[in-house]
Amino acid sequence: MDKLFLLSFLGLLLVAHGVAGNMVFDNIDLLEELENLDIEEEYEAETSPIPSWTSERGSKVLVNVDSFGAVGDGVSDDTQAFVEAWAIACKTPQSVFLVPLGGRYLVNATKFNGPCSDKLVIQIEGTIIAPDEPKKWDPKSPRTWLDFSKLNGVLFQGGGVIDGSGSKWWAASCKKNKSNPCKGAPTALTIDSSSAIKVKGLTIQNAQQMHFIIARSDSVRVSGVQVSAPGDSPNTDGIHITESTNVVLENCKIGTGDDCVSIVNASSAIKMKTIYCGPGHGISIGSLGKDNSTGIVTKVVLDTAFLKETTNGLRIKTWQGGSGYVRGVRYQNVRMQDVENPIIIDQFYCDSPSACQNQTSAVNISQIFYKNVSGTTRSAKAMKFACSDTVPCSKIVLSNVDLEMKDGTVETYCNSATGFGYGIVHPSAECLSSDDKEYIIINKEEKAEVTETSREKIVHTEL
Repeated sequence: MDKLFLLSFLGLLLVAHGVAGNMVFDNIDLLEELENLDIEEEYEAETSPIPSWTSERGSKVLVNVDSFGAVGDGVSDDTQAFVEAWAIACKTPQSVFLVPLGGRYLVNATKFNGPCSDKLVIQIEGTIIAPDEPKKWDPKSPRTWLDFSKLNGVLFQGGGVIDGSGSKWWAASCKKNKSNPCKGAPTALTIDSSSAIKVKGLTIQNAQQMHFIIARSDSVRVSGVQVSAPGDSPNTDGIHITESTNVVLENCKIGTGDDCVSIVNASSAIKMKTIYCGPGHGISIGSLGKDNSTGIVTKVVLDTAFLKETTNGLRIKTWQGGSGYVRGVRYQNVRMQDVENPIIIDQFYCDSPSACQNQTSAVNISQIFYKNVSGTTRSAKAMKFACSDTVPCSKIVLSNVDLEMKDGTVETYCNSATGFGYGIVHPSAECLSSDDKEYIIINKEEKAEVTETSREKIVHTEL
């Protein structure tokens, strides 16, 4: 970054708005901090083709679920075969837990617990399917299907499929049928309380609820994973990260009925690189702060993404009444196509069948950087910064943001949000540099006009 250029540019900008000169240096420091924000990526996981796992090479011990009685016809219950194969693979050094190509293995809710011996590989080439009847689900595992925990240095890989058979679960959701009670459903794949995990090449589809959760883990790398479910399937987040650190998602294609990626409390050092999202609700931090809880998310980088026909683009969502903070986030090199809310911060999020109570406390949001973000929006409000009057959003930076609507003007909405932009910023976000709550509207000829001060009520529901 050219400090002299930025100093000159920001000096002219801030003086023009009557801002004290000391803020120029503060903003330069903020920009440098956000530009240099990065999450260290670990080495690429080594992969082994199946022929190298033969006894001739002696490098791997192959543990095939078929050898333990798995049928793989999609009808027979293969759960016990998976449990027995896991017990052997987990305690055997340098073993490969193999789900072979061509089989459709029906497996009920199962916990695959570690710790395991060194260099375990979980090779999924066939298809693992869940029972499709919610009424017959194991009541002891209401929220999990395939749960892997307490693992270290394990590699998940293969061209296989994990299929949650979720259609009957979706039909029973209160979001599909309001007469039904709202309750949780299983997550297809969970990695919990683990470290140094690699996940490569798998397909996860039609989850009962969330597809893939990374929980209470450190140093997890996910690459080349595909996640898919219909756009109207409720609460089917693609990859959900909670209480985890040093997570890298790379070259992933995600299309679901909820957030493509969701990052929630106690997560830090998260990097997403080359992500395709759509359909879905975008790439989200949050929700945070529900039921007056504390939510903390720091050091998040998204570098290179394409979002197509999603209901949100880059979203941060928090409930009223919460506490904690979101700090140090950089979104860069993002392209959008027909996205409903390309850039949105919502401190009044309310995913509830009834109205949420107004509360003064809120999760603090600051140091958020949007760089090289472009594309088309379906909404006139291309950027929304709907922040708390008592806990405002601050240090929001926009650089080279260009969002258009096919037919009509685009605008930025600000409430209790401050920051600045440099380079191209369209629609204008001058409302970030003012304490007024107002819309700045830009027409297609980029002529700005300030409308009357507006405190438009936003209906904050799950989008």
